[in-house]
Amino acid sequence: MPALVNFLKQSDIFYQFTPTQLELVANLCQEIIFNAGDTVFRENSSSKELYIIAQGEVDILINPGVTGSEAENEAPVARLRRGQSFGEVALVDEGLRSASARAAQKDTRLLIIPRDKLIMLCETYPQLGYRLMYNLAADLAMKIRNTDLRIREQLLYKPQDKK
Repeated sequence: MPALVNFLKQSDIFYQFTPTQLELVANLCQEIIFNAGDTVFRENSSSKELYIIAQGEVDILINPGVTGSEAENEAPVARLRRGQSFGEVALVDEGLRSASARAAQKDTRLLIIPRDKLIMLCETYPQLGYRLMYNLAADLAMKIRNTDLRIREQLLYKPQDKK
């Protein structure tokens, strides 16, 4: 457990957590190992977990077709590394996943935290809940800004078709 607490301490979403708060979160974690190419979850599946990368890398993929579900059509939009989290929107709503996640390396180790248990922990310990939601909001804001920059880059620097 001390190794898990030390790892969580280094993850951005647990920034400024006390040792006791980190231990409470560590007690919720389930560790799963994926091989390269293994699917963590699919786009349009239900969302009930938060994932933290303990080791390896994870590709986030979207299917550009509106109704398609073929995995070979998926396009990578991000590669996440050790200490980063994904699936955090599941904490806000239990809607459908907006992208797929796939292990990019052999022995990709993920910590999975169930939404219901984490929400209960946040309700039981409001200071922990506030800090977690604040850190998640900061993380999501950074991801939105990066996406905005990528869209602007595509729109501004893509050669225009001449008619």
